[in-house]
Amino acid sequence: MEQVAELGELVNSRDVPADVATRGRIVLWSGEGRRRKDIAELLGVSLPTVDRWKTRYAEQGLAGLDGERPGGAREQVPARVRARIVALTRMTPPAGTRLSHWSTRELAKYLARTENVTVSWHYIARVWREEGLKPHRSGTFKISKDPAFAEKVADVIGLYLAPPGGAVVLSIDEKTQIQALDRTQPVLPVAFAARERRTADYVRHGTTNLFAALNVTTGEVLGECRPTRNGKDFLTFLKKAVKPHAGKDIHVVLDNLSTHTAPEVKEWLAENPRVHFHFTPVGSSWLNQIEIWFGILTRQSIRRGTFSSVNVLIKQIRDYIESWNESTKPFTWTATTGEVLVKVRLVATNVKKLVNNNSN
Repeated sequence: MEQVAELGELVNSRDVPADVATRGRIVLWSGEGRRRKDIAELLGVSLPTVDRWKTRYAEQGLAGLDGERPGGAREQVPARVRARIVALTRMTPPAGTRLSHWSTRELAKYLARTENVTVSWHYIARVWREEGLKPHRSGTFKISKDPAFAEKVADVIGLYLAPPGGAVVLSIDEKTQIQALDRTQPVLPVAFAARERRTADYVRHGTTNLFAALNVTTGEVLGECRPTRNGKDFLTFLKKAVKPHAGKDIHVVLDNLSTHTAPEVKEWLAENPRVHFHFTPVGSSWLNQIEIWFGILTRQSIRRGTFSSVNVLIKQIRDYIESWNESTKPFTWTATTGEVLVKVRLVATNVKKLVNNNSN
């Protein structure tokens, strides 16, 4: 998608020479699945020309479309300018720019305006590709402030790496408010040289809540959809999850939702001493393996789905779980307690440095 967007900007830019724009169209139309013969006829070039610029783009990206200019080699951009581009890209734009992040065009304008440095946005794009810089992307983070963070990490990871002999380890959680979204027009399926397409607008048909338990040893998943999510619903599902393992010690990994500590749940736990709860640190549900499975379910079955009703959504989830269990295998957990704690401390230190640098 990024390459298509870059080529689209190139062929439509007024600052790009006509011959370079033609080369961009060759690559762009080839990516759309047009025949090389048709491309040659439409652009008035030879078949070898089509092949040459497709190959140059595959090897060098946008830089390969510049070709050889008459009148000698192009002037090289000084190393200090390239270094400045990289440095600015790795920082938040100055407050005076009113920008949340850099684009190639805005960075080129900023350099020209504030430092009297003239480079094209094409050059900046090439530097970004070569350096692996993607300032348009953003991520999220959360550092737990749980005072018992280290103890809880050791407890949970200990169950993953060395579960008690003869015991069962279940990772349980809820994926709440899953929406049954229906597109306003039919989805265009994947076809030769064309990706799947769908309308941007949709109709909501309601939501469901998925309760799921992952057997850490086998990878098998038990799931159940319910219209509500409260302590009673959780306890009902918990009983179903532990029933197949009656007579064994059962260790359950959970996060800190209020439904997991509801009065009826605590009362049931007191009556069932072979079931043991192990809570992840506050704000650290990523330590719960069922969250990994929820991510896979979302990517593979829900996110691109079209559901005309909640019942259709629920059936999709049930079918996916059934398919998952037909060829199930456990997740391979390799991170030790020490490795996790060191990484978290490093992240916390880096975040503190970034905050201090931005405040100066």
